[in-house]
Amino acid sequence: MAGKAAPPEWMAAAARRWLEDAGATGDGATRAFNALPLSGVRVALAEGGRALCSLRVPAHLTDTEGNWQPGAIAAAADDVCAAAIMSVEGIIKVSVHYDISYFSPAKLHEEVEMDGRVVEHKGRMTAVTVEIRKKESGELVAIGRQWMTASRPKGAPTPSKM
Repeated sequence: MAGKAAPPEWMAAAARRWLEDAGATGDGATRAFNALPLSGVRVALAEGGRALCSLRVPAHLTDTEGNWQPGAIAAAADDVCAAAIMSVEGIIKVSVHYDISYFSPAKLHEEVEMDGRVVEHKGRMTAVTVEIRKKESGELVAIGRQWMTASRPKGAPTPSKM
């Protein structure tokens, strides 16, 4: 982000808090859907267009063979990408194009690291990538690439709920 002013600190704080809240364990009935793939997440960094966190693969996100489910990986990657964007734009964006490649399985209780980074801005669109690796070996689990956009223009009034 050479030549641009640093984003306000509240954006990084909001991104970190959003990830930490999503990863908090507790009453599943009151937790949001996006919290399920981030159960127990530990946030190392959420600032400057980057979100770096780790988690141990929990039992409820594995298949019958003890592998981290691909859908859960994709959902976690999406959340990490959203937090990377939030750390510089202050809002959660929605995915309009998403591509993920899987390389090796992560197993039950294995620790993985997810590193999401903003790579480009074009108007309301933001490109972001995430690498997911096994923390101990560095082996690549998956790479996600996506374009995300605001659901409405910045500063647009929130529609009435009446």
